[in-house]
Amino acid sequence: MEAVRKWIQVFSTLLVNGFWGFPVTKNIYQGPLKVICSPGLNCYSCPASIAYCPLGSLQQLLLGIRFSLETGSMYVGTYVVGSMGLIGAVLGRFVCGWICPFGLFQEILHKIPSVKWRIPKVLNYGKYLFLALFVVVFPLMLVDDFGFGAPWFCKYVCPAGTLEAGIPMVILQPELKSTIGWLYWNKISILILFVIWSVVSSRPFCRTTCPLGAFYSFFNRHRLIRLKLNEEKCTQCGACHKVCPMEINFNETPHSPECISCLRCMTKACTYGAISLDVAGYSMLDDALPVKRKAVS
Repeated sequence: MEAVRKWIQVFSTLLVNGFWGFPVTKNIYQGPLKVICSPGLNCYSCPASIAYCPLGSLQQLLLGIRFSLETGSMYVGTYVVGSMGLIGAVLGRFVCGWICPFGLFQEILHKIPSVKWRIPKVLNYGKYLFLALFVVVFPLMLVDDFGFGAPWFCKYVCPAGTLEAGIPMVILQPELKSTIGWLYWNKISILILFVIWSVVSSRPFCRTTCPLGAFYSFFNRHRLIRLKLNEEKCTQCGACHKVCPMEINFNETPHSPECISCLRCMTKACTYGAISLDVAGYSMLDDALPVKRKAVS
């Protein structure tokens, strides 16, 4: 199942970054597919991207609200909010574990041999601060003389944007080097920080900083596709604790907002069939996999 997940991660990354004509055009894709919402964190300005980033679009919506109200435009981006809400209601943080390109990038880095460190749980709350401040409050409230805000998270923080757009665009358009300043090097520093951190800790950006993961986590308890714990079958052995990339004790917090439904606890750890994949109320793979593992052992 882990191999299947990896292939799905690769496929989804290639799918939302499917414009391979960028070496010729040397610019970002602006075709009709650009109105599609990418479920995971994927920069709009990536030259290969054929979809828009939900976080970037939400910031663009909020940063222009005050101008719209002052000019009487009354613009409301229901498509942006609706797309994010629909994805969250169906998948929640399943997106983080199976679809997000930057999640895959962190997992690859973590396979590099090194000392491995756990991330203090208190840092998990950091992503909610970034969601509240950098995605909502700052773009909405900190505006210029014309009433426009700025996409704070994209502009000042997002390492995925630096990796997918900032660096490639400077390579494709060398004339942009003359515009490089402290902001660019600040974001390069943030990217380097998360690259190093991802080697020694599992998914640090997802757990401490990602506002999209924070948004999807609100849906984790009631999403359509989720992991489910059968308390009658669970022996409290703690095997699921050892394999979780998000360092969750699944048997203690089965509805944790940190769960990305990678299925490692179900397919690699639990031998009692206590964990199942629940799709719209129907449990799947709760008996077949554990029986097979018992037979092998």
